[in-house]
Amino acid sequence: MDKKILAAGIVVLLAIMSVMCMPATFAVGEGQWITSYTIEDSQTGQVLIQADFAQNAEPTVYAPVLAGQQLKVTFTVNVFTSGSGNLRLTTEMSKPIGPYWELASLDYDLGSGYTPNSASITFNWAKGTFTMICYGKVSQVSKPTNIAVVKLSGATGDVLDAIEPLVLTAGADAFQNLYDQKEARLQSLIDSGVAAGYTQMYQNILDQSEALVAKGYVNEAIALLNSIPNSGEPMGTTMEMILYPLIAVAGVAAALFAVMFIRARGKNSYFKLVVEDQIKDLEGLTLRASKIDRTMSSSLDSIKDRLKRLVGM
Repeated sequence: MDKKILAAGIVVLLAIMSVMCMPATFAVGEGQWITSYTIEDSQTGQVLIQADFAQNAEPTVYAPVLAGQQLKVTFTVNVFTSGSGNLRLTTEMSKPIGPYWELASLDYDLGSGYTPNSASITFNWAKGTFTMICYGKVSQVSKPTNIAVVKLSGATGDVLDAIEPLVLTAGADAFQNLYDQKEARLQSLIDSGVAAGYTQMYQNILDQSEALVAKGYVNEAIALLNSIPNSGEPMGTTMEMILYPLIAVAGVAAALFAVMFIRARGKNSYFKLVVEDQIKDLEGLTLRASKIDRTMSSSLDSIKDRLKRLVGM
């Protein structure tokens, strides 16, 4: 077995672990007023983000929102009680080619304050539910920033709910190009019969890089993709197919920890319990590996020690 490949696998694992403690930033409405929404690229029709707060407390991110992107935001507002004065909808996006707003519901009267070509509109504070579409172009940003593509305010100006996706810089384009190259390389490795354990680890790294980009960590995602070796991949011999899944298991575990920690910031105690369980699993893998290859056993033992230090064991 090529020890360079083993070393590369461990480097990739450590690269994943290095981003585990970074905080996540993705602000959205709580779903009390804006009960669901879909964000699309208005030029390509690609769905970027979907949320239905009756089904899930968190939105589903399919692709990042990029600076300068043309968006179509379809959302449903539940005005669950009547009130005095008017409600207001505003957007921080710049003017689209057509109107900003399009009312998709026919059974809700917005009143005379509904001016579709304005970035800010008022409407009657009357109980009911309606679906609206907002069009616009996302402003340029110098760093990942939450932009209010739709904001619902009360009569006194207080914000009742908002749709605020994380907008990424143009660096996300560089990530996508690199990702496409790595994805094509993975398919060629699979077609040429590279060891299944290695290709599984490769796929896991691709998935983890997408998760990082969705959270705004574009540079870290690019670094993670660049850590994948460009040559020397192991062919699927019997010995390699035994050893590489061991590395893959450790890599998958670390990637899952990273995603879980990013998505559930603050749940450190739960995170620690899961890591401790994985350490126990690694101890068993280390014992099995020692009967096949002492170098592999030593490497897995090193990974286990790093995980222990991570949780203070």
